[in-house]
Amino acid sequence: MELFNNHKKLFLSALSLFIILTLIMAIMPALYNQEYNAILPNAAPPSDDAIKGKEVYIANGCVACHTQQVRNVDMDNVWGDRPSIAADYAANKRADLWRNTATLMGTERTGPDLTNIGKRQPSLMWHLLHLYQPRATVQKSIMPAYPWLFEEKKSIGKNDIEIILSDNFNNRTKRKIVATKEALQLVAYLQSLKQTELPDGSPTNSFLYKKIENKKPKELVDTSMPDGESLYANNCMSCHQANGEGLKGAFPPLKNSPVVLGDNLELFVTIIMQGYDPRPEYATMNAVGTDNNLTAEEVTAIINHERTSWGNNAKKVTIEQVKDIIEKLKLIPKK
Repeated sequence: MELFNNHKKLFLSALSLFIILTLIMAIMPALYNQEYNAILPNAAPPSDDAIKGKEVYIANGCVACHTQQVRNVDMDNVWGDRPSIAADYAANKRADLWRNTATLMGTERTGPDLTNIGKRQPSLMWHLLHLYQPRATVQKSIMPAYPWLFEEKKSIGKNDIEIILSDNFNNRTKRKIVATKEALQLVAYLQSLKQTELPDGSPTNSFLYKKIENKKPKELVDTSMPDGESLYANNCMSCHQANGEGLKGAFPPLKNSPVVLGDNLELFVTIIMQGYDPRPEYATMNAVGTDNNLTAEEVTAIINHERTSWGNNAKKVTIEQVKDIIEKLKLIPKK
């Protein structure tokens, strides 16, 4: 009982216990993380605009609905190429002295996970349209619009980036809708969210899930080709829509498209691999093939899916035809 009757000993005992617990529970784990966790060697540093865009992301509360963590479970294999690892967050720092919003991992998926959104959807125009009016890109989206990130002008300036809306979403004004600096910075941040590939020779963690058996009869399953429908959903559907009809004033339709149904396969492959900007009434298409490292087999599967869906009834192409065009034009995917 002497300890409790001597205030000096009691204070020193409590202080010693506090220091020991702090060392064990806070300082030692931090030193361990600092020693053994590092940025992946091929990780690209964010641009200045992306860093400022992260602040816009925080200011607008995007983390309330979006996560940035690909868990090692079946339902997460659509959000990234692999489950997230500690090294993916090693470069994140405190926002400032008072805010520890470094990782923005989030806790809810009211909206889709954004870990790999820069790869899944690299299009600048798509992101701007989605921010101004989410229903213009995803019909059933419940995401709120962010019109304060845009300006309405009578005329377009030299450096202005205008977003083109269909009449359904632009009937209240005939003015030009232009992205502000903050909107462009936010999109730069979103485009920077890409999972870094593991170094050569390092195994990629696989997802823990039970594979679902294909219900089609074995004789009807083409095991020699990738799933064109799935590849279309992951690489094309966000702009051209599930029904292939695109979005008026934003993204062209693939249904009854002369490019999709035509005989100029070289043009078709080039569009997928290098992007396209032929018509001012539509947004510029990014280089989906090179950005997403699509193989000749995957490009072929996408082309054949588009040529035989939504009422399209064109002849399928072969892997050899697509591969020859890619090699001829040296349309090599990014590494």
